[in-house]
Amino acid sequence: MNQDKAANNEQENQTNQTQNENVSADPINEVESSEEVEQVEAELSDEQAGIDWQAYADELEKKLSAAEHTIESQKDSVLRAKADGDNAKRRAQAEIDKARKFALEKFAGELLTVVDNLERAITAVDSENEVIKPFLEGVEMTQKSLLSTLDKFGIKSVDPQGEAFNPDQHQAMSMQENDEVPANTVIAVMQKGYLINDRLLRPAMVMVSRGGSSSKVDTQA
Repeated sequence: MNQDKAANNEQENQTNQTQNENVSADPINEVESSEEVEQVEAELSDEQAGIDWQAYADELEKKLSAAEHTIESQKDSVLRAKADGDNAKRRAQAEIDKARKFALEKFAGELLTVVDNLERAITAVDSENEVIKPFLEGVEMTQKSLLSTLDKFGIKSVDPQGEAFNPDQHQAMSMQENDEVPANTVIAVMQKGYLINDRLLRPAMVMVSRGGSSSKVDTQA
């Protein structure tokens, strides 16, 4: 038992001695590591000492300025592209609205001949003739129905009897001396005019008062 105990004590002593040797070696390693760090720092200091910090800062400022200029340029391009797109959209919408408004212009112009013929038929018939009265009433109803339909599509008549001559809507077919009305007054309508959505479809053909030898009228519609 005593021999075993002595052996164990000897083994523990050897272990402690080995640990002490390892511990005593650590400060050397630390010194070597510290020297390596100082050497690296010295090398970095030498490298940094050769840098022109002012030039480096100027270069960075130039790059920043160039980047800001690029951003502003791209921003302007985006805004211009958006504005161009909005303008194109508005123009296209205006063309669509115009086409929708005046798509019936040619067709309506052809219908005006029918309206004119109905009016001539009504004025030519003797309204006092009992035999013709039913026929006349049928023509008048047809005329009213046609005019009502045209009105729904924005087509309205221009009947300027007694109004001042308007070259934008009237076409003067003749002039006549008439001291009873002011000069350039429409005294007779030979054929009614028509507008489609407030745009001239056909000018009214009229007779205009001269109102004196010195008075003149613009006969161009």
